[in-house]
Amino acid sequence: MLEGLVMNDYPLTIQHILDRMRRQSGDAQVISLRPDGTKTRARYRDCAERIDRLCGGLAALGVKEGDRVGTFAWNSQEHLETYFAVPCMGAVLHTINLRLFPEQIAYIINHAADRVIFVDDSLVPALEAVVEDLTTVEHFVLIGDGSAGTLPNVVRYEDLLTGNEPFVYPAIDERQAAGLCYTSGTTGNPKGVLYSHRSNVLHSLAECLHDSLDIRAGDRVLPVVPMFHANAWGLPYACGLVGASLVMPGRFLQPEPIARLIEEERVTIAGAVPTIWMDLLAYADEHKPDFSSLRVVPCGGAAVPLTLMQGFEERHGVTMVQCWGMTEMSPLGSCAREPAGVVGPERWDYRATAGKLAPLVDARIIDDSGAELPWDGVSPGELQVRGPWVASRYYESPSEDHLDGSWLRTGDVAAITADGYVKITDRAKDVIKSGGEWISSVDLENEIMAHPDVLEAAVICMPDDRWTERPLACVVRRPGTNTTPADLREHLLPRVAKFWVPESFAFIDGVPKTSVGKFDKKALRARLDDGTLTVSVAGPATT
Repeated sequence: MLEGLVMNDYPLTIQHILDRMRRQSGDAQVISLRPDGTKTRARYRDCAERIDRLCGGLAALGVKEGDRVGTFAWNSQEHLETYFAVPCMGAVLHTINLRLFPEQIAYIINHAADRVIFVDDSLVPALEAVVEDLTTVEHFVLIGDGSAGTLPNVVRYEDLLTGNEPFVYPAIDERQAAGLCYTSGTTGNPKGVLYSHRSNVLHSLAECLHDSLDIRAGDRVLPVVPMFHANAWGLPYACGLVGASLVMPGRFLQPEPIARLIEEERVTIAGAVPTIWMDLLAYADEHKPDFSSLRVVPCGGAAVPLTLMQGFEERHGVTMVQCWGMTEMSPLGSCAREPAGVVGPERWDYRATAGKLAPLVDARIIDDSGAELPWDGVSPGELQVRGPWVASRYYESPSEDHLDGSWLRTGDVAAITADGYVKITDRAKDVIKSGGEWISSVDLENEIMAHPDVLEAAVICMPDDRWTERPLACVVRRPGTNTTPADLREHLLPRVAKFWVPESFAFIDGVPKTSVGKFDKKALRARLDDGTLTVSVAGPATT
């Protein structure tokens, strides 16, 4: 071994990101939209000083290295400060999904063994409902000037920052836990995913690459995606790393305040799930807000309809980039940017995929027998991944059903092209096999949503005596329209294989959503099973 050529064993920790915010990006800002509609602004260097004092306050409450500290909060300056203070003092940040059921909220707090929980004053009632079931929480830290209700042992956030001795940051191993986020728990109890300091730093670097989210110093980034969901897609740490400013929407996730924030703060990057952007596109078409500052809009969490991306670009000049990932992947897995030199209609063929695999993320496609399939873009199988920000196990869980050796089983059915673009055709639990042939619910949904009268569409599997399974299209029509099943079948026939075209449709008021904004097909299947979904049939089977 040539010892003289070995590089420094430099630790990759969130402390390094905090130091860059303090020293090199001190004038970058955190802008927070407050409950009364006003906005506050703080420079990164001022936030860093507050983070120092917050660490001292947490230490005074008895928080030690390795302890879990929960947050039950909207996107704000204070939440950002906890994002850095907790892991930088050696504790573990547990971001609690406030949209879970009360029983699930109590479960994950107890499972994580949180000692302290930060809570927005507007969210106190949700914690009051479960406080008697919490077994490990010793203190609640209240963000805001509102009432703490009946929560015990409450300390106000600003009081926690006062009167503390200068905090001395400990040396941290880059592989120790920095964050803990639980999956949304659509089946069984939510499962915890631990993020390390090293994984967060590498993930942040990947997000700043041009072919990824392309976050730069000088950007003004609006994370509409909640900070309790997969570290807000890693945006707070990536922005801190390069010195991009952050615009925090608080609890205002509706089209009007989001559009106003983009206009007033000249936002350059904004990230959210497709349902948010569907509503915003409808608002923009009517009210024509100024979106000229937007450079890129990363969109993910669910398949992004091609019509949504085209609508923003063609009518408002906004480039939307589809991204794919999972909580277990921190969450970045791929981004759908077309290759250099590809122009015109052909570029939509690339933009409609889940994207090209991010650097350092490995993937493979496995068939039912466990054999690896070629990267030919047409051979579908189970998508498996591994990489430095991909989870190897769940927190305090003995099960390894999600693993295939060192590979994470994503639960997605996909093919990969020869140049590394992932084409997801379905979730494994959502695929439809009709007469022995596969039907992609994702592709079928996108084609249905291409109809001008359709606002949303979710396709689920419906039992069929002859074909075993057939697709049932659950459709939300735009207000004032009365599209029929026959209209939709006529729309689909030239767009998809004939046997894909559904005979059965259910017109609904809205597609149910999970706690993180994805279509909740489980809820639709339950409605089909219990007879509360009204199904219209439009003729005989076409297969």
